[in-house]
Amino acid sequence: MQLPFALERPLVFFDIETTGLDLKNDRIIELAFIKMTPQGDVLERTRRFNPGVPIPAEATAVHGITDADIADEVPFCRTARSLADGFEGCDLAGFNIRRFDLHMLIHEFRRCGVDFSLEGRRVLDVQTIFHREERRDLSAAARFYLGREHEEAHSALGDIRTAAAVLGAQLEHYPHVPRDLNGLHEYCDQFAPIRTEFDRWFRGPNEARVFGRGKHRGQALTDVARDAPDYLRWMLGVEDMDEEVLSVVREALGEGAPAASDSP
Repeated sequence: MQLPFALERPLVFFDIETTGLDLKNDRIIELAFIKMTPQGDVLERTRRFNPGVPIPAEATAVHGITDADIADEVPFCRTARSLADGFEGCDLAGFNIRRFDLHMLIHEFRRCGVDFSLEGRRVLDVQTIFHREERRDLSAAARFYLGREHEEAHSALGDIRTAAAVLGAQLEHYPHVPRDLNGLHEYCDQFAPIRTEFDRWFRGPNEARVFGRGKHRGQALTDVARDAPDYLRWMLGVEDMDEEVLSVVREALGEGAPAASDSP
């Protein structure tokens, strides 16, 4: 790997895989980095960690890492200090690190009591350059697929006319993309599934719902209702809680369960 500029100090390209996207509750399960020095040395490392919590199926579907894969790995905190020392005095680079990876990494270090500051570091994000130079809005799609400007941009009717035309052009451009509505729906859903607030709170079939977020994440709703009903009563008192979520919580507790004002 060669860069078109000289390095004054080491530059670390890094990427992480996690149990999810929640900075507070999710954990890093894999970190890989390439450290390049001004002298031309290149060091590559990959390390997996046991997060101490189950890896959700939807996360495994993205990165392929299962609970069994990391069962014998050490927790992140076991190597946090040496990792921070290895990144000391380095600039950082990667894809989407400004929006996610850096924030998750900083939170993990903080949970381990390890200071990791960005002060004085230069942070290069390949995604930022990509999105800034190659716009991905409807006007850009019209130019790419239709070879014309989107003259009615931000007009609702004009936008949907162009969107429909772009769809037709996409189906011509990509022969592997499904040609029927069911197939197109599945194609889109695999990449960008629609997740409601209910989907974020619970997963699994009705008779075996499991929490997908919160302090009881990974636990069965029936178990929480039996062992920690105060948490469900707290949920009933949360302002703007999704009505479908509330309905399931009420069902688990029994109709008429009182709502509490403070979180347990």
